[in-house]
Amino acid sequence: MTTKTFPAIDNYAYMQDVSWGFYDAVLREVGDRPIRVTYDRGRIEIMSPLPKHEKASQLLNSMVFVLAEERDIPISSYGSTTFRRQGTDRGLEPDKCFYVQNVDRVDQTDKLDLDVVPPPDLAIEIDVTHRSIDRLPIYATLGVPELWRHDGSALAALSLGDAGQYHPVEFSVAFPFLRVAELNRFLAMWPGANDSTIMKAFRAWVRTIG
Repeated sequence: MTTKTFPAIDNYAYMQDVSWGFYDAVLREVGDRPIRVTYDRGRIEIMSPLPKHEKASQLLNSMVFVLAEERDIPISSYGSTTFRRQGTDRGLEPDKCFYVQNVDRVDQTDKLDLDVVPPPDLAIEIDVTHRSIDRLPIYATLGVPELWRHDGSALAALSLGDAGQYHPVEFSVAFPFLRVAELNRFLAMWPGANDSTIMKAFRAWVRTIG
């Protein structure tokens, strides 16, 4: 019997025909390191985010907090927490994720078991490199109602429909007053402007929108 070994974790690794138990072992091996592990029915992908990826992720994370602060909207951030369901044989870590509408249902627990609590109301997915596994069907299976997806050039909002597939929307579901494409002009300030300058401009704009 052939025993699978852990793939080398540099920037990218991909394997097929691996078990849920192997996936679980990889997660334990990775621990708290900033590495994304995607599992989809026997396929596993391990990726270490690149600087461009992390910059977009951090800027969007800051923007969500500014939106919540300026509109006095309670939110809880769970960063890149692993979300998975063994029954679906799928799991992943969002780049960032937030509870907004369901914030009261998760703030009293330190364990996010999707059989007990709902999935995040909003997840951020930065897709600036080629992936072997399409992550959108995994998000859909986990029931994440809204994704903000950045493909390296532009940000778009996706909403999970009744048929279990994502479709583009103009306004955010989590923040209904927000036309998500407006965030692109602030993301486009980098490189060139530092984070403080970008967020100062973004906060000033948020205070002007109806």
